[in-house]
Amino acid sequence: MKRVVIVGGVAGGMSAATRLRRLNEELEIIIFEKGPYVSFANCGLPYYIGGEITERSDLLVQTPEQLKARFNLDVRPFHEVTEVLPEEKVVVVRANGQTERVSYDKLILSPGAKPFIPPAEGIDEAENLFTVRNVPDVDRIMQHMEKQAPKRAVVIGAGFIGLEMAENLAERGLHVTVVEKAPHVLPPLDTEMAAQIERELVANKVEVRTGVAAEAFLEAGRQIRLDDGTRLAADLIILAVGVTPAVDFLEGSGIETGLRGAIVVNENYQTNLPDVWAIGDAVVVKHQVSGKDALISLASPANRQGRITADILNGQSRPNSGFIGTAIVRVFGQTAATTGLNEHQLQQMGMAHQAVHIQSKNHAGYYPGAVPILLKVLFDPQTGKLLGAQAVGENGVDKRIDVLATALKAEMSVFDLPELELTYAPPFGSAKDPVNMAGYAAMNLMEGMSENIQWHELMAELEAGAVLLDVRNPEELRNGHFEGALNIPLNDLRNRMSELSQETNYIVTCQVGLRGYIAERQLKNAGFHVKNLDGGFSLYQSVSKEGVEK
Repeated sequence: MKRVVIVGGVAGGMSAATRLRRLNEELEIIIFEKGPYVSFANCGLPYYIGGEITERSDLLVQTPEQLKARFNLDVRPFHEVTEVLPEEKVVVVRANGQTERVSYDKLILSPGAKPFIPPAEGIDEAENLFTVRNVPDVDRIMQHMEKQAPKRAVVIGAGFIGLEMAENLAERGLHVTVVEKAPHVLPPLDTEMAAQIERELVANKVEVRTGVAAEAFLEAGRQIRLDDGTRLAADLIILAVGVTPAVDFLEGSGIETGLRGAIVVNENYQTNLPDVWAIGDAVVVKHQVSGKDALISLASPANRQGRITADILNGQSRPNSGFIGTAIVRVFGQTAATTGLNEHQLQQMGMAHQAVHIQSKNHAGYYPGAVPILLKVLFDPQTGKLLGAQAVGENGVDKRIDVLATALKAEMSVFDLPELELTYAPPFGSAKDPVNMAGYAAMNLMEGMSENIQWHELMAELEAGAVLLDVRNPEELRNGHFEGALNIPLNDLRNRMSELSQETNYIVTCQVGLRGYIAERQLKNAGFHVKNLDGGFSLYQSVSKEGVEK
């Protein structure tokens, strides 16, 4: 191995290149980058548009000159690889209107992904439509804003990038409308978890339209027609409906592709072609939880893949356990994060699962500044194996999801969560952290100490004859309550059980679920048939208004 050619820089390609150099000073390492920048902070692009990152130069992590000086890398921006000829071990490169053939001993493909452009009427003629993938994209957006002074922006797609752009455009004073084809914003989260983020968007005067898609761009993009017939005026359009692997240049190379055209690799990131590896957003990976093929377009996995591939090329063995898709986003004053699989994915895959919701504080409730966290943990009801987790809140979300992501990677179960010894002092956490509490709640379910139902199951239970028992105090009910629910405050329950029938199935609820569980145990110990409404009234009414009165 004398010459390693890397197609594409940024996270995966540059991680591989720099690691290779640290391992081997004798290699010739050439990086071909189609665009002008081989190393930039693409995750920071929305925050530059919003003004939080004030200097454009802060987005540029390393220049070719810096990489040459420090790592002796031959970095060639504005060089587009147009063909791979594996029989000759050659890549065809186009630059400055000229084409050259460059040989390789080992080839690493890190072409990344490109924005998905849906086949909508007039989309190619929309003069005010932009994607957000690289620094030139941001330059075009900034130029448009400076010249046109837009007042109304439409963001199509309410995933992580879409919501980051919505926030930052709103912070610049634009009226922002978010359009999402899925039933709710942030499709990687489940409905009840995303509801809090949607409320935050609305509270910050962002208009949210879900369950609809843009079907036509009219008047050069100044009008958008949605598939429900609605028309939106737009001075600026951000298209953020996802990405697709940038693998067009591999056509005819014989390389094997799979899910959505992404490159198929083995556990060592080798393709089916000899001496060719592939990493980053353009490859199919294994989801560690489901064991199924997945595309995970995130910077952290790409960096890890680049480093692992460099180690493998250097003769070291690096086991690849798969990926779990841990991600986080800030939306104004709220944070949402997820790891593993969500409930919708588990349902689609037919994987048995159970959920618990914990509503707690980011640190000790008696210490000033405590704010709520809503945490959802999904697990296998037979083994307790962790399957996924989501959290939403103002502070402390990252800490809890990072802990649960670590537990997922370690293939822990809910029985391990109470045993985790997490830092505690009043300004930082609680003696029983929300992660510990989720473990306790899940253990109670698995050991038969408790039975819960989810918010979307309540109405079916009531229609089947169950009676809803609300154990909150009467003054709490003035802020909202279930229509027709029986109210017995928890502290009165022992003395008023004679009002209940042991022939009836009861669903107990409180504000967030904890008092409901205590009531459930009291009633079960007395011989009643009881289930607890997971997450309580507050979770239910955040998603559904059916049967709710104010």
